[in-house]
Amino acid sequence: MVMDLFRSEEMMLAQLIIPADAAHETITLLGQVGMFQFKDLNTDKSAFQRTYANQVKRCDEMLRKLRFFNDQITKADIMVSPKAGIQRPYDLDELEAKLEELESELLEVNGNQDKLSRSHSELVELQLVLEKAGGFFDEAMTGANTIQEELHMRETFPERALSIEEPLLPDSIELQETGGMRNLNQLGFVTGLVLTEKAASFERVLFRATRGNMFLKLAHIEGKVNDPALGTKMEKSVFVVFFAGERARTKILKLCEAVGANRYPFPEDRSRQRHMNAEVNARLRELHVTLEAGTRQSETLLGQIAQNLADWNLQVSREKAVYHTLNKLSIDVTRKCLIAEGWCPTVARRRIVDAIDRATYQSSAQVNTIFKELNTKEMPPTFFQTNKVTEVFQDIVEAYGVARYREVNPAVFTIVTFPFLFAVMFGDLGHGLLMLLVGAFLVIYEKKLSNVDNEIFNMVYAGRYCILLMSMFSIYTGILYNEVFSMPMTLFGESHFVCPSDHSLPFSRCPEGPKTGVVMNPAYDTPYPFGVDPVWHGTKTELQFTNSMKMKMSVIMGVVQMTCGIFLSALNHRQSKDRLSMMYEFIPQVLFLSSMFGYLSILIMMKWTMGTREAPIKADLYHVMIYMFLQPGNVDCTNSLTGVAECPENLMFAGQGYLQLFLLLVMFVCVPMMLFPKPLILKKRHEARNASGFSRLEDDDDDDHHGGHGGGGVVFPGAP
Repeated sequence: MVMDLFRSEEMMLAQLIIPADAAHETITLLGQVGMFQFKDLNTDKSAFQRTYANQVKRCDEMLRKLRFFNDQITKADIMVSPKAGIQRPYDLDELEAKLEELESELLEVNGNQDKLSRSHSELVELQLVLEKAGGFFDEAMTGANTIQEELHMRETFPERALSIEEPLLPDSIELQETGGMRNLNQLGFVTGLVLTEKAASFERVLFRATRGNMFLKLAHIEGKVNDPALGTKMEKSVFVVFFAGERARTKILKLCEAVGANRYPFPEDRSRQRHMNAEVNARLRELHVTLEAGTRQSETLLGQIAQNLADWNLQVSREKAVYHTLNKLSIDVTRKCLIAEGWCPTVARRRIVDAIDRATYQSSAQVNTIFKELNTKEMPPTFFQTNKVTEVFQDIVEAYGVARYREVNPAVFTIVTFPFLFAVMFGDLGHGLLMLLVGAFLVIYEKKLSNVDNEIFNMVYAGRYCILLMSMFSIYTGILYNEVFSMPMTLFGESHFVCPSDHSLPFSRCPEGPKTGVVMNPAYDTPYPFGVDPVWHGTKTELQFTNSMKMKMSVIMGVVQMTCGIFLSALNHRQSKDRLSMMYEFIPQVLFLSSMFGYLSILIMMKWTMGTREAPIKADLYHVMIYMFLQPGNVDCTNSLTGVAECPENLMFAGQGYLQLFLLLVMFVCVPMMLFPKPLILKKRHEARNASGFSRLEDDDDDDHHGGHGGGGVVFPGAP
């Protein structure tokens, strides 16, 4: 099958009458061919009113489950390794039941794991409470024992001097021994964990709510603790709040809920504390073993899913594409066949017919599918068959617009012009070589790199051949500029300029060079052999010289590119037999462009090539073009009063003034030719059609003009 890249493929509108038994298989095989763009014959129906809406919903639900599996596999950090060998494809109903079963099992495993993880986190926090709060009470008990010893010593040795830490009133000790201890037994306390960042505000709110009738003790936990509710690591502190009264207890419990503090029971008896701590440790060991077993079960299940995930995803995506396309087909009143219409390249007709015949055979249908070409005046879609080299350039062109049907494809010329114009701006031998290494690496290992799942890298990978061509052109222009990593090079010999005082000295070591400049070496009577003379690099006039040279190069390349575009439009006019556009667009555009910018390009090349060292051409081309319009025919700025030529150097050849006058006349004639005749003639034709009572309806369906180079219709993921 020969595909033409210069123009879009010739398209034909075809109609398919497909038996209902072979519909699914036919659409599947046509999608694998990728050369048939189906038209929607049910535009009056919504997505929910179409025949295969339920099948599309089922596929969407299966894709949701597959995305859930993929998220779980990514979260578990399991390497996806597809099974070796050919796998038996599931039927859609079998696959749906399989995915439902796997989802239920995975949800159950995850639910159990979450419950166990929550219990484990709660037990860890309870263990921390027992440890830290037990320390609080041990500290308080130690203080109480110290007081009892002091009392005993005082009763035994009444003459002992009072300590500075002893109470001033002796009765306070007796108060503690009697009623004070009974009041202490009436105090309550609440223990738990609170976020460290909320500890200060928690203490402040407690003080205000209880009016200071509480005592708060905090102990910061080293490291982070897994929160039972959120399942994330967080910094927490153990707290113990002492209070008196039931009302204070109610307020404290509500404040704990408000700040998200987790409360845990704490027995006052030390033996009960030790017993609870032992139970917690035993329970933690059991949960740890259970969690490890659950994790292994989850990883085993996810590993089995990961082996088939890519194949299942591809199969469900294909099924969804098939049913989505079937919804575009019209169903016969007998519901025994489906009618499809679509565009296909004429050169692909044989492949499409073969695919239809294979579908009929594989589905064991009693009736063959009918393929019929339709005559239509609709504008066919644009289709370009591309390969891995031309695809990136076609994408660059279509980023600005898609060519109309059978128009000349600008991507053919972009394959050369785009990398070359890039190289004009990026001309450097060293940078070009580095770029060449990158492009060659991407091209050589393109099969291995095609599976990389990274959006930014995929953009670079898609343009690998463009990068390769840009690097080659950059190397060429770098040699022209005689630059390697922005440094001058002398591949074609030393500079042809020498020091004026001593010709044996190179230009780089000339002492008067920065002041008086350098002169041409008498030993050479020609310019530098290839590219820019390295003498210009690093000089004060380098920017002035290179800007002038590159600007003139840009003018010439721009004129050539615009002229090429105009001639391409002439080919389009010839293809569509549009004589009106040929006469009043192409011809005046070429004449106008040649008379102004073409003439300027010729002057630039004459200034470069004509003249000698003794008699160089010093014409100011800006001045020449300005005076071409301000004073037509007066090239050398001759004063009308004195008759003296004020800029004789602008006269580059005999008869230049008459030629410029003629070109100016041509431009003035071309302007009205481009503006007025074609609109007036089209207006007259339109009025004539309306006067006859008939007019042709134009079908301006924008969707039909944007088939692109990939071909419309059903193209499955992974299809050849």
